[in-house]
Amino acid sequence: MTSFQTVSAGGLEVFYREAGKPGAPKLLLLGGFPSSSHQFRNLMPELDGRFHLVSIDYPGFGNTETPDPTKWEYTFDHLAEIVDEVLLGIDFTGPMGLYMHGHGGPIGNRLISLHPDWLQWQVIQNSNMYDEGFTEIWDGMRQALWTDRDVENQAPLNALLEPKAVKAIYLTGHPDPTKISPDNWNLALHFLARPNARRAQLDLFFDYRTNAAQYPAWQRRLRRDQPRTLIFWGQGDILFTPAGGDAYLRDLPDAQLVRLNSGHFATEDRLHEIVDGINSFYDETVK
Repeated sequence: MTSFQTVSAGGLEVFYREAGKPGAPKLLLLGGFPSSSHQFRNLMPELDGRFHLVSIDYPGFGNTETPDPTKWEYTFDHLAEIVDEVLLGIDFTGPMGLYMHGHGGPIGNRLISLHPDWLQWQVIQNSNMYDEGFTEIWDGMRQALWTDRDVENQAPLNALLEPKAVKAIYLTGHPDPTKISPDNWNLALHFLARPNARRAQLDLFFDYRTNAAQYPAWQRRLRRDQPRTLIFWGQGDILFTPAGGDAYLRDLPDAQLVRLNSGHFATEDRLHEIVDGINSFYDETVK
């Protein structure tokens, strides 16, 4: 069964989910905006018979604290530092698999840079690392906010935090919307309504430019190390285009790419394809 725990890191109480038995192969689940470890609530029980799993709510997400952005810096570097401190604190280290979705990609890549020996294999699900992988929804950030953050440029991005947009992130590209629980966006909106939460997310939108700046270095690492990689890509993702998934094959020609008839949160309606794919990939490529 999944357990729900907290640990102190960076002066915060950080929430995480844990499942499986210590001593089993480790798999770290790093989720994306606007969700939290909640997005893995169905995946963890499907994999806990063979993996030791951990998923962390970053500061500003889910059940972890949302400190005041005027006093706490919301950057991907800082989130990665907190995740690293949590993993060291609960002794979830050493060779492992990293499942990286959305924001989890830039956080995971920072962890790999800190601890290259931790990466045994990786699963990438709709997490971009190439310039051509952005949909038009990013245009406002790339053309305005990333180059000149001011009130005028930032204002249109507030719409991404409104109920209509959050719901669209969960539903767009999924062929049967009735398969996607409204608990997803209702919970995300609940957390976004907390004090400091919207400003924290806007700060991260602004800081996303630092991820794009590191793409060339991360791509060079892929070409050099050729990590064993399984890619799941929802083809109808509102945030990242199919080209973003295809681009990995330039640097990882031996990676396995599974194109899913799904959207950004593919574990909602393609859970069993993902579970079967992970189990098969681990048996055939990693074990």
